[in-house]
Amino acid sequence: MEQATNGAALLSRRFALGAAATTALAPFVAAPAAAAEAPPKLTTDELLKQLQAFLDDKGFLTGDAITGRYLPRRPKEKPLAVLRPTTTAQVSGIMKLCHAARQPIVPQGGNSGLVSATIANTAEIILSLERMDQIEDLNADNRTMTVGAGVVLMNAQTHAAEHGFLLPLDMGSRGEATIGGMTSTNAGGYQVVRYGMTRESVLGLEAVLADGTVITAMNRMIKNNAGFDLKHLFIGTEGLLGIVTRVVLRLRAPQPDGLTALVAVEHNEGVPMLLRTLERKLAGQLTCFEIMWANYDNFVRKYAPHLVSPLKAGFPYYVIVEATGNDPASDRVRVTKVIAELRKEKLIAASSIAQDKEQRDAIWALREQAGAAFVDLGPFWGYDISLPVGDMAPYGLRVKAEVEAAYPGAHMLLMGHVGDGNLHIVAAPGSRDPAVKKKVDDIVYGAVRDLGGSVSAEHGIGLEKKAYLAWSRSPEEIALMHTLKQSMDPLNLLNPGKTL
Repeated sequence: MEQATNGAALLSRRFALGAAATTALAPFVAAPAAAAEAPPKLTTDELLKQLQAFLDDKGFLTGDAITGRYLPRRPKEKPLAVLRPTTTAQVSGIMKLCHAARQPIVPQGGNSGLVSATIANTAEIILSLERMDQIEDLNADNRTMTVGAGVVLMNAQTHAAEHGFLLPLDMGSRGEATIGGMTSTNAGGYQVVRYGMTRESVLGLEAVLADGTVITAMNRMIKNNAGFDLKHLFIGTEGLLGIVTRVVLRLRAPQPDGLTALVAVEHNEGVPMLLRTLERKLAGQLTCFEIMWANYDNFVRKYAPHLVSPLKAGFPYYVIVEATGNDPASDRVRVTKVIAELRKEKLIAASSIAQDKEQRDAIWALREQAGAAFVDLGPFWGYDISLPVGDMAPYGLRVKAEVEAAYPGAHMLLMGHVGDGNLHIVAAPGSRDPAVKKKVDDIVYGAVRDLGGSVSAEHGIGLEKKAYLAWSRSPEEIALMHTLKQSMDPLNLLNPGKTL
């Protein structure tokens, strides 16, 4: 009974349980035979020596060995070290040592994020999951795949396809983004309208807490209501509560190549109406619904002329529509008929349906490959916001007008995954001045706040949006976030300074 009481006391301290809860837990909680004293705080030099001894030569990097790969947006600020473990046990050991030394850790995945959530300062250590890149298992009967956090999305997609399954997560950074990073940020992408965010594809996971405790919640079932679903503590929390090391992914039945079309819409209210109509007429087959405003289309034609649109310029909105069914031949007939009907009804002003993979790739290139030319606009910033679909057109018009009024000659490009209410904005006001950035931020996020939207649809908060979190979350919600952080990481060692 003494051991159980000690265990309950430990839980009480970690999770701030009340006296009644502690008493209730005492009979059921086991504890070590003898309570261990807290280890003395390690010095930085001692910690680095122990970490170097704990890892192999490829797992411990300092000085010039730390390349730009690990330094997103802060190429001149090198951390104390970059650690590259290969197993969950190593991550646990690292965190135990860092916990003893009170050493902050910044977890990194593929570094494809856009909110500075994985940058580290000179007093921090980066923990890269890139070497945890093993695909451990694919269970065909259960339709699950177990992967390490460092597995790149494209590799996971390919492995699933080779075994006759679909991993429905997809985004432009598929060649860089890792499953662990996508899980930690609850990444979105192109097929959210049909398959949901990353959260919907994660059945279970393994994570390491700040003190090195390993939480193994590798659930493989769709239904499991046995207590709290603890994976949600780590999905979308940007590494603040724990480091995701392994993930159980839900696979879907493979789909034939979808039918892709580029259509033009002439009126603001036509976009949400087109979305509703296609969802109804295609009966669940709508997979992608991507919007490009006229300003984005004009940008592509001027700055990326090698990307040729099949439609003429001048329409207010261009939408990539993709539908996936079970019978390509009949699906093509059906979708072609629907688009023809909507053209007759004037809901679609013009359309081009891809006849083969080459034409499909050309349509998607307009959306995926033009980003390389953003630098031609001068200093620019990217935004990722979420709104009810019906508010997107008035929002875009307002933000564009306000930024251009404040900075005449500014370039404003708008596109996004409008099927799920996610709009991306590229703002190039012609200056790098932080005061200009602050002004543009206030305009973009102020309109979001007024419409009850979110300042982050799929990229997280990190450092870039930290000052604006309260514009999308209530004081009570933020207070609860702080409570969770304090309960699970009281020393503030995991990704400190980010999000909250």
